[in-house]
Amino acid sequence: MSDTIAEMRLPTKELRDDIPFFTKTLGMRMESIYPADDPRTAVFSGHGLRLRVEKDASEAPGTIRILTDAPDEFAGGERCLVAPNGTVIEIEDRNPPMVMPETVHSYVVRRLKDQAPWIIGRAGMHYRDLVPDRLGGSIIASHIRIPDGGPVPDMVHFHKVGFQLIFCIHGWVDVVYEDQGDKMRLTAGDCFIQPPEIRHRVLEASDNVQVIEIGVPAEHVTEIDHEMQLPTPHNRPDREWDGQRFVYNCAEGAEWVPFRLPGYICRDTTISKNTKGVAGVQVVRRGEGGTAWASHDTDIHFTFVMNGTLTLEGEGREPFALEQGDAFVIPPGMNTRLSDPSDDVELLEVTLPGTFNTTLA
Repeated sequence: MSDTIAEMRLPTKELRDDIPFFTKTLGMRMESIYPADDPRTAVFSGHGLRLRVEKDASEAPGTIRILTDAPDEFAGGERCLVAPNGTVIEIEDRNPPMVMPETVHSYVVRRLKDQAPWIIGRAGMHYRDLVPDRLGGSIIASHIRIPDGGPVPDMVHFHKVGFQLIFCIHGWVDVVYEDQGDKMRLTAGDCFIQPPEIRHRVLEASDNVQVIEIGVPAEHVTEIDHEMQLPTPHNRPDREWDGQRFVYNCAEGAEWVPFRLPGYICRDTTISKNTKGVAGVQVVRRGEGGTAWASHDTDIHFTFVMNGTLTLEGEGREPFALEQGDAFVIPPGMNTRLSDPSDDVELLEVTLPGTFNTTLA
């Protein structure tokens, strides 16, 4: 059985100048060189890359990015080099620390009837952006749907995030997670917390399944794990990833208690407890009594209207009549009121951090 090898071609004007750069400076291995009397082509391999450097080749010199766990020890600590043939070499950290941008607070209202476009994203899923300004890059909130049910063309993957919530609002979806046993079915009202870098795979979905996905920060990397097979042989419900536990919270049988705002009740998803206060997630319904003006002091406060109607009033702002599919963000210190809720109103409230103070006006 023959091997198949891929290589990238780069140009050069004088091969003898490139050989010491690629072998000594970059630590690659020369695999071949020819012709012997006046070499015009050399092949180098290393760092998962195979290069064919050829005299007077027509391609542009291009850029090579080298990712390493010790960038300060590679190539004398230089972060950007230029090879004699003109190829730019960028040296970067293989696993850079996650950067949490400072939140740029704003009052955001996103209504379904405004017809924000659905974008086809990863694995053929449709995405609708619920916080267009991303609060300065601190959060992404997406309304995700899979129109046609059946197997999902997904692979085992993980996300480099600080916090991630998957909340099902319609239909069902089967997902399997690292060290959490066999596949689990998420149905309307249920949610998962995906701790940072937990491996998982979406298996199958019903027709028109819809979920709300919250990710912090807004821009984060999704990496494919080609080695891990799911489900894994061990069930470790107490395992932590970066201090967070996996959460599978079911709506069925939930206990409803008074909400922090008058006129509403809520059920806790245990997410604040299992993320050690990184985030909190509440499902909110109409309760008894009137509503009130209030403010909060949490950094990020996001709400999605899952059912029913209500009016969002903001101090000094025009009121918004909200309905199913609408979303809003309330900045800290701003007085607002959730008035005129319908009897069937149901809200998803996500806050970071999960523990904060509410002040009634």
